[in-house]
Amino acid sequence: MLDVERMDYITGSLLWHDKKQLEAKREEGFLITCRKMAAPDVSDAFNMLSAFLSEDEHYRASSQAYGDRGIQGLNDALYLFLEHPDLGFVWMAYDHDDATGICVVCYAVSTSMGALVAKLDDVSVKADRRGEGIGTVLIKALKEQLIKESVMRIDVAVHLQNPEARAFYARLGFHPLNEERLACVI
Repeated sequence: MLDVERMDYITGSLLWHDKKQLEAKREEGFLITCRKMAAPDVSDAFNMLSAFLSEDEHYRASSQAYGDRGIQGLNDALYLFLEHPDLGFVWMAYDHDDATGICVVCYAVSTSMGALVAKLDDVSVKADRRGEGIGTVLIKALKEQLIKESVMRIDVAVHLQNPEARAFYARLGFHPLNEERLACVI
């Protein structure tokens, strides 16, 4: 298990000047890099998100209400994120060249805050890497990125029957809203 408190990570906007130091940290296994999906990352994003959408029992239980369109819907979504970064982005965590974590972020405006907020969805870590702290690094790095973009809040929905996810978000400073998100396909 990675020591999240000691773990070094970088975001796509942070530049390292000492490449030897960066490579040494990678070799030690203490470096998870996080960045917004770019065109070369689409295949990794597709593989991770298609696994999440097809395997996650909590998503599958609600997929019909979401209007799930399968592979075509995922392809269309990835295209939209690349072509319209003003709508949001796919945030990815890499361990060396291996995509290990992913989530989807869409921008919205909060009328209560009068500010830009982020809607967080499809948070996932590769099944064989869960429990290593990658999800924590993914969300902590995402928070840093969103602060740089003047985003004031992150909203996330958690399935009512997923106490593990609820505890994960609570450890990262998320608070329950005592409401449930609803969907209407139009």
